[in-house]
Amino acid sequence: MSDDYLKRILTSKVYDVAHETPLDLAPRISKRIGNTVLLKREDTQPVFSFKLRGAYNKMAHLTPEELKRGVIAASAGNHAQGVALSANRLKCRAVIVMPVTTPQVKIDAVRALGGEVVLFGDSFTDAAEHAAEMQARDGLTFVHPFDDPDVIAGQGTIGMEILRQHPGDIDAVFVAIGGGGLISGVAAYIKQLRPEIQVIGVQTVDSDAMVRSVKAGRRLRLADVGLFSDGTAVKQVGQETFRLVKEYVDDFVTVDTDAICAGIKDVFQDTRSVLEPAGALALAGAKRYAAQQKWKGKTLVVITCGANMNFDRLRFVAERADVGEAREALFAITLPEKRGSFRRLCEAVGSRSVTEFNYRISDSESAHVYVGLQIRSEPEIEKLANHFRKEGFPTLDLTGNEMAKTHLRYMVGGHSGLAQHEVLYRFEFPERPGALMKFLGAMNPEWNISLFHYRNQGDDYGRILVGIQVPPEDKKIFKEFLSTLGYPYWSETDNPAYRLFL
Repeated sequence: MSDDYLKRILTSKVYDVAHETPLDLAPRISKRIGNTVLLKREDTQPVFSFKLRGAYNKMAHLTPEELKRGVIAASAGNHAQGVALSANRLKCRAVIVMPVTTPQVKIDAVRALGGEVVLFGDSFTDAAEHAAEMQARDGLTFVHPFDDPDVIAGQGTIGMEILRQHPGDIDAVFVAIGGGGLISGVAAYIKQLRPEIQVIGVQTVDSDAMVRSVKAGRRLRLADVGLFSDGTAVKQVGQETFRLVKEYVDDFVTVDTDAICAGIKDVFQDTRSVLEPAGALALAGAKRYAAQQKWKGKTLVVITCGANMNFDRLRFVAERADVGEAREALFAITLPEKRGSFRRLCEAVGSRSVTEFNYRISDSESAHVYVGLQIRSEPEIEKLANHFRKEGFPTLDLTGNEMAKTHLRYMVGGHSGLAQHEVLYRFEFPERPGALMKFLGAMNPEWNISLFHYRNQGDDYGRILVGIQVPPEDKKIFKEFLSTLGYPYWSETDNPAYRLFL
């Protein structure tokens, strides 16, 4: 089977539509982390993603009869555009089933390439099930986004190009993982020709189906996945990709949203290109892995796999990038509510650059201040916290507190005495009409909403913070409400930042 993949990759037909992408040095990133970082620029493909390679290779191997009947795919992102462009070149019909929540810009992109868009369901799973029904009914050929040998081989041509473009020493290649098609193809090629090169898979901490599956020794299905890196938000990896990853991939690393945002900023500073979150995932992983292993002087290849970024998301990325690259620290600082305290705090801050400063009077004894400060490196965070404590100000580090970063910084105001029996939860809602009404309709009318914060971040899903007054006798019913709602949620009732500021 290994030799079969080598042959499939070497005879792949991707270059009818795709081009050999550059392998560029990233000088600023390299200098900062002390390793040579080479970016494999798949974001420069005609559809700004590597997905074109696998989709076209699959479709180019179909029989004339299959092409005449047409193809079908389920996707809300890069795979959809790859299939549509491939069908355009091969002059065959392409039906793309997309969730109704898909942003209009992505729908328009597929239609511009000649794809027939069918909107169905609220999620990728709904769209995929409908695509399967249409495939059986209309005799179309399904083009899988990752779990297909021809798709895997098409993506594997990236590995072939890397070895040809850089025949010298390479210590590791970092690859983002969603369903596993990209890393399977790249690893299958590289490990057969250059087994000394490590292939490292990168996933987000909240969409790590491959990492968990390999650890368990079997494919696992995640109940929920994080949605920021939507291009890699896959609940279950493929059968064939799982087999290949187990055989060829050396190690894994997971990263959070802030690290991805920092990676987007890093690539922009070196190339003036803006990657999508999945496109910067491999770089975020390379930085983290190199730091964990204390690597210096190594040569690292990073596949920047996509640049289909929604413009509206850039505000969120810019806000979180400084935290992700350890350039901003966030604190909750308590000071006595008396004359001179505010001045003493400013003196303790000194000449450091302040990125944020939120304060509202709370009670007659003490005040809580939300402070953001520029830093040079992560170790400074604890040093600063200890500095403020030494100056007599109790200090809580909020740099890694998701609720504080996403919601609290926009709504500091103090706790209300009217909010009896309040519980606090974060939810992720699909950005579509009716989502909030579904939430309210499922909620007991006796429960009062005492706090609500939503901020549009240009994403397919909105992040909402909700305070609900739930009497103690309703706790069991409330848990049932959460379990049947169908939206990802996190309890923040015991979050210390909530106690201080809200």
